[in-house]
Amino acid sequence: MRRMNSKICPVLSAKLQTLSNEELPVIVRVRENHKDKLNNLAHNMEGKIKRNLPLVDAIALNMHMGEIDRLSKDPSIEYISYDSKVFALLDIANASIGGSFPREIGLTGEGVTVAVIDTGVAPHNDLTKPKNRIIGFKDFVNNKTAPYDDNGHGTHVAGIIASNGFSSNRKYMGIAPSANILAVKALDESGSGNTSDIVSAIEWVVKTKDQYDTKVLNLSLGSPANNAISSDPLVRAVEAATKAGLTVIVAAGNSGPSAKTILSPGNSPNVITVGAVDDKRTADPSDDTIANFSSRGPTKEGLKKPDVVAPGVSIMSLSNKSADGYVTSSGTSMATPLVSGSAALLYSKYNNLTPSQVKAMFMNSCNDLKDKQENQGAGIIDLRKLFKAEESQPPKTTPPLRPRFPISPLPPKKEKKVASSNSFNDIIIILVLILLILAISDK
Repeated sequence: MRRMNSKICPVLSAKLQTLSNEELPVIVRVRENHKDKLNNLAHNMEGKIKRNLPLVDAIALNMHMGEIDRLSKDPSIEYISYDSKVFALLDIANASIGGSFPREIGLTGEGVTVAVIDTGVAPHNDLTKPKNRIIGFKDFVNNKTAPYDDNGHGTHVAGIIASNGFSSNRKYMGIAPSANILAVKALDESGSGNTSDIVSAIEWVVKTKDQYDTKVLNLSLGSPANNAISSDPLVRAVEAATKAGLTVIVAAGNSGPSAKTILSPGNSPNVITVGAVDDKRTADPSDDTIANFSSRGPTKEGLKKPDVVAPGVSIMSLSNKSADGYVTSSGTSMATPLVSGSAALLYSKYNNLTPSQVKAMFMNSCNDLKDKQENQGAGIIDLRKLFKAEESQPPKTTPPLRPRFPISPLPPKKEKKVASSNSFNDIIIILVLILLILAISDK
């Protein structure tokens, strides 16, 4: 029996215990002052580099188990993790979060780009007519240059964000119908991909964010959170993206209803992690409940997640099968782009927001579903509250908002007691009366 190695992730350690000297996909991260050794280390090992991952100071390669064990003893190595699989997480929803209100005040997400790392995006009419709003495409799976989606998940997600309803006479519109989509294919036709593929895709989005004016990154995907967040390559990648100024919005996962089922990278402290609500196909949020499949918190580190929830059951959006087709799907994957589209609307109104400001604005404008915080976060997003609708005309079905964080009242002001002019006049009158009485008595 091998001893547990603190430099090797638990999943990889388990495989080293049970398998023979097979070749495994791994991600090797070096210490910060040894970045120049990445290529040298890879060259000296028998493994073949699959991807360079400078965003997280790592490389992805295939290595034999004996090589992994020996490499972990190199002092320049910080951590070796298994290059695990990441999976895609499978009209009335718009109404139940006040989705039409931003359009009523002229907000459509125009000029804001949302990056969608997924299975790709098909050139559906609702994204390309009358103007093509798929403004960029990068394929980390098959290296194609024209937008496509051989699975359908990414097209559905992109439609929830930015469909303009061209093929449905505006019936099936996304939250931000004028927003641009930056389509990044990192998941294959089965809806899966390696961690290293996702990290590379995130790095590309960060590098090109100024070129495409990208403000929001949608990740409707996840992988079991087997690593500590400080060692998780996906978490480190989304943290780097957030630091670069991108608002990263991530699906909580479809592993509910058990506790501590939040997937990576939704367990990152700085992303907006989204759970799913079953809105019962009504616009009335009072009957909304957390979807049974929606992953619950807290994270394994005790972090309270998800941050917010949004409708994620039977959501109608774009199909990849035809340029004018639609299809329904369910999952936290569908709830996440509702929040991403809403973030695009925020940026179309306030262009210079930071990711932390966007997160705070969402969490402070949610409607409480009267569920545990580890199930609902701050509650279901409400765009009327988010964009400060008139308090005199609240939606009739909106339940009262329960504060997530206690707010200390200001201490009462100490007022100085000043004699009023009326009191002074009373004193004068009394003195005059006394003088009159004395004058009469003298007579």
